[in-house]
Amino acid sequence: MRNRELADLVADVLGPVEGRLLLEELVLGALGDRTGAAALADGVEPRDVWHALCDALGIPDSARWGTDRHRQAPPRHAGR
Repeated sequence: MRNRELADLVADVLGPVEGRLLLEELVLGALGDRTGAAALADGVEPRDVWHALCDALGIPDSARWGTDRHRQAPPRHAGR
């Protein structure tokens, strides 16, 4: 997953404004007590940020991939 794909998913699943705010302001324990934006800046992979954000918000796997039925879900890293 690339940063652009993450941005598209955030906007599609969470809403363009609310999603961006959550990415920039919600501190996530799964990301070392950083926001998603800070984790990305520190080199964390976008898919890991996406899964951490979805896990924190209780978004089920079936709803994580937005409205594009052809979008492939990025797999989690093994052990997560």
